[in-house]
Amino acid sequence: MVYLLCVILLGVVGFQVALILGAPWGRLTQGGQIEGALPLKGRVIAALSIVVLAAIALSMLSADGQWPNWPRWTAWVGTTMLAVSTLLNWITPSQAERKLWGPVMTMTLVFAVSVLL
Repeated sequence: MVYLLCVILLGVVGFQVALILGAPWGRLTQGGQIEGALPLKGRVIAALSIVVLAAIALSMLSADGQWPNWPRWTAWVGTTMLAVSTLLNWITPSQAERKLWGPVMTMTLVFAVSVLL
């Protein structure tokens, strides 16, 4: 399960990289309020998301007994962050964002919980 989770998170990182590079997907992220490419502030948020997603992936690998061997509580923090993100993606006013990220983030949450349990 941890590898499936990391593959999905890698896909989300790819999406964030595309946003930083100017992909016109603003309606699919950050509340869906921007049509087209994100402004600088939105791109900075996407960059910060990459750092958070990488930390979550590493914490989950650690919880599975792999490198980088972080304490198990880091995976609980990561799972909590995935739970909050899942909720936010299901309640966003953007229908397009809900349809895309609601199911994706739900899968990440299910996989994260399965790694922890």
